[in-house]
Amino acid sequence: MTTISLTFNLLPNSSDHRHAFHFIRSHRRPIGRNPSRRPRVRVYCESKTEETQIRRCSPFLESELLSGDGVLASREWKAVPDIWKSSAERFGDRVALVDPYHEPPTNMTYKQLEQEILDFSEGLRVIGLKPDERIALFADNSCRWLIADQGIMATGAINVVRGSRSPVEELLQIYDHSESVALVVDNPELFNQIAETFCSRAVIRFVILLWGEKSCLASEVMNGWPVHNFKEITDLGHKSRIALLDSHDARQHYIYEAISSDDIATLMYTSGTTGNPKGVMLTHKNLLHQINNLWDIVPAVAGDRFLSMLPAWHAYERASEYFIFTYGIEQVYTTVKNLKEDLQRYQPNYLISVPLVYETLYSGIQKQISTSSTVRKLVALLFIRISLAYMEFRRIYEGKYLTKSPKQRPYLVSMLEWLWARIFSAILWPVHLLAKKLVYSKIHSALGISKAGISGGGSLPSHVDRFFEAIEIKLQNGFGLTESSPVVTARHPTCNVLGSIGHPLRHTEIKVVDSATDEVLPPGMKGIVKVRGPQVMKGYYKNPLATKQALDDDGWLNTGDIGWIAPQHSVGRSRHCGGIVVLEGRAKDTIVLSSGENVEPSELEEAAMRSSLIRQIVVIGQDQRRLGAIIVPNKEEILVVAKNLSILDADASELSKEKMTSLLHDELRKW
Repeated sequence: MTTISLTFNLLPNSSDHRHAFHFIRSHRRPIGRNPSRRPRVRVYCESKTEETQIRRCSPFLESELLSGDGVLASREWKAVPDIWKSSAERFGDRVALVDPYHEPPTNMTYKQLEQEILDFSEGLRVIGLKPDERIALFADNSCRWLIADQGIMATGAINVVRGSRSPVEELLQIYDHSESVALVVDNPELFNQIAETFCSRAVIRFVILLWGEKSCLASEVMNGWPVHNFKEITDLGHKSRIALLDSHDARQHYIYEAISSDDIATLMYTSGTTGNPKGVMLTHKNLLHQINNLWDIVPAVAGDRFLSMLPAWHAYERASEYFIFTYGIEQVYTTVKNLKEDLQRYQPNYLISVPLVYETLYSGIQKQISTSSTVRKLVALLFIRISLAYMEFRRIYEGKYLTKSPKQRPYLVSMLEWLWARIFSAILWPVHLLAKKLVYSKIHSALGISKAGISGGGSLPSHVDRFFEAIEIKLQNGFGLTESSPVVTARHPTCNVLGSIGHPLRHTEIKVVDSATDEVLPPGMKGIVKVRGPQVMKGYYKNPLATKQALDDDGWLNTGDIGWIAPQHSVGRSRHCGGIVVLEGRAKDTIVLSSGENVEPSELEEAAMRSSLIRQIVVIGQDQRRLGAIIVPNKEEILVVAKNLSILDADASELSKEKMTSLLHDELRKW
């Protein structure tokens, strides 16, 4: 029998499947059959499938690949990683980031940063990461965190972020709930710490180390997982990118799609007290709103220097970093331990941080003053007191004095008040200038922060706010939530009204509603703050019930915060405060005593925190007859006070719990 095999590609235009059909013809004449009968033809089908991979790309960042696949390239940012191509084109050889505390220390230009992101992204594709898959990124702030974060986003995958100091069980819970397929970790130490728990309870396709070498991994915890270090991923990606860009045939194995603005970019898990994970789904559109609108708050220019110390997996630090890199700034990474030295060493124009950092800086300055000679101490305290009064009068004549009252003062009274404030501020102004030259200039040289400190992520105590205003270091307070990407409101450089969280960002709506009826309240009335805008999350991952509780059908996000909106005044001390938002605490923080009295603990906690004897305080008393407090004392300061009051011998190093409690009780009574 002679066999002829013919192969036909029946789907020549299909990029997904090819089927080989084989026709076998028999020329052997069958016995006892009609010789004139046509030869029998047996047909069988052998299906061979060659899968064409779908590659999702950031539309502008990888426009070279998309334009060759019939997708029109656009310079408009549709996905967060698109910003890196724009920044590389505008600021190519400028230094983008300085990371001095990792090994090796890193300085990177904008062009280098773009290429590293592209290489890391392509390296992830090479080892099998697909669009829409979740990949856990458990690491702390560094240049490689940023590269990994943006590299993951550029593949169309979704990163799930958390810090290395989180408990192992929490990391596992986040990994499992997010249905992550792989793991990017900070260093071998973290991997060794979590590997035993993850080994028996998680499915991991591969592991990537951002820092350190694979030789530092404990062999007993490897579990057969493929492990790659940072350089291996970028090298793989670099080779693959060269092959794709140089060969048209290589690109034919892939279908290229553009990432949509509505695609989920990241899952960020909130730290709730219930133990139930709540993964906030943020889209590229959510984050691009922050990138496009934060300049009104922080008018950065190319060459400005920022000091970065917050966890990059916090929405506040993350959105801020994305935004500032679109303006050609230089970001220097620091740590809590090195903050004081780095402020003086790098002299940043801006510091984006949380209230606790500014409280710590305030306490450090106060301690420096208190340990000075008696004359210097008295002079410094007098200058500060005068400057505080000067700024108070200035706020009045500039129309930046907050009021809840919707009733406007008569025009004549407002004019007299303005004149009175002008006169007194003019009297105090020369002393304030002298204070700047003799005292405040030294503080400025130690802190840098020549343009502004941006505070968010918590309530900024009023005494800290007023102090930095007095010494002319501008602090701009803002407000936001992870669920809103995060910034909702912030104080503008030209309208920095103390005691407030500023005006809403562009395209953002704010309303205050009654907690019982949900009716919108007029300006000046206190209620629950709600927000709506392009930055509001898509929802909680796999948690429709929680999503429904937080987001209503009209897109309003319940922040859970109590606040009010300043009424509009055309004249007087509050004429520039209209529309500004003021927060007064969390709705769920309100303490209801057994007497029925409602107490806002934040006000009491803020007052108590002015004491140098108290590090932290939490006011308690729900359903009790009276309030109590849990206090973390500042033992060093308490020892100093005890010795000054002769409660303790000069050479003693310990104070009994009873005496410490007595001192704290006396201190609290002052507030």
